[in-house]
Amino acid sequence: LLALMPELGQRSPKTIAALAGLAPLNRDSGAFRGKRAIAGGRPRLRQALYMAAVATIRSRSRFATLYKTMTAAGKPAKVALIAIARKILVTANAVLRDKRSFQPR
Repeated sequence: LLALMPELGQRSPKTIAALAGLAPLNRDSGAFRGKRAIAGGRPRLRQALYMAAVATIRSRSRFATLYKTMTAAGKPAKVALIAIARKILVTANAVLRDKRSFQPR
């Protein structure tokens, strides 16, 4: 992750997600509320995080639990997977910012 995003640990979670292309882009105009989709960012980083999310949901981690909760609530699988990828990125950002080792719950 550090090779693809050297800013990790130095920016806010929203900025990090936007740089990776995992922040939803809204297409609103006036009273019209358009679709939200991810766009832009760094494609290789987004691909790496997507694959990490796929591997993570197959384990017994808190991310897998969150994925199951989201899909049970009616979210499409791909939307839930991108949310997990963003959560992984934000968690890595916090670990590097606080200079601590990852403590799974």
